[in-house]
Amino acid sequence: MTITMIPFAEGEANLDWIGLCDAFERGHALPKAEIADTFLYRDDDTLLNRSAWIDGIGLAVKCATIFPGNPGKGQPMINGVVNLFDNEIGTLEAIIDFHLVTKWKTAGDSLFAARSLARPDSENILIIGAGTVGRNLWQAYRAVWPNARFTVWNRTRANAEAMQQDCPGIAVADDLETAVRAADIVTSATMSTDPFIKGEWLQPGQHIDLIGAYRPDMREANDTALTRARIFVDSRDTTVGHIGELKIPLADGVIQPDAILADHYEPERFTRTSDDEITLFKNGGGAHLDLMTSRYILDAWQAAG
Repeated sequence: MTITMIPFAEGEANLDWIGLCDAFERGHALPKAEIADTFLYRDDDTLLNRSAWIDGIGLAVKCATIFPGNPGKGQPMINGVVNLFDNEIGTLEAIIDFHLVTKWKTAGDSLFAARSLARPDSENILIIGAGTVGRNLWQAYRAVWPNARFTVWNRTRANAEAMQQDCPGIAVADDLETAVRAADIVTSATMSTDPFIKGEWLQPGQHIDLIGAYRPDMREANDTALTRARIFVDSRDTTVGHIGELKIPLADGVIQPDAILADHYEPERFTRTSDDEITLFKNGGGAHLDLMTSRYILDAWQAAG
């Protein structure tokens, strides 16, 4: 048995964002994924194990540790591995660089949603958060909106200026409210537990893409944002009961379960219905998306020889 090892740079050379979105579309047309998530916590540290099985694609197990204090120790915040198993006989097919899968799954998930929920004529895209994910979002969104004007806002301006050096043409915003009001698409990737995107700032026709929150105590948008927007998720199974962005307002009665209109498995409902409505997407990044992404990476690797 040969196990394919796919490192980051060599694997990424074969990929493109539109191809990944097409792979997501095909994957969601197959039988719904079986998903099992396990979260273990130690203060701010998290161990996340995500497993998925899709008949027709195979099985994947992704193990990740998220230690927010690591950068201060000169270590990566996130570490992990993705194992991809054959659909028919269950043998291990590939071990894929964790950061490669995570980069393309996370930004690709948001892009896949935005192609249905954001206005095609969007011209101004605001990225909140100047970390690695923010840079990845800049790459991904340019695949669909190549002529858009991009702006980044970060709590620490120096980090936004560093991202500006890595992302040619991107502007740095000083005032978050002004930047949100001016944007057609707002995509946010922070680790906030205090919702800082105010619904009072939102404008008709905007698309809000929320990525950062992944724990029950995390939120990026306040209650007003949720009540003003039409809400969508990538998977009801991996977001509603797990992530504070939705779990908290649901528990408080701010929104009801039927406020979540659709996930990726409901393409006929997963759509913008007017130019004026505000759409809001919660990117939860479930294991089924890791599996679809891993299969796309392996297929591209094999096609490239």
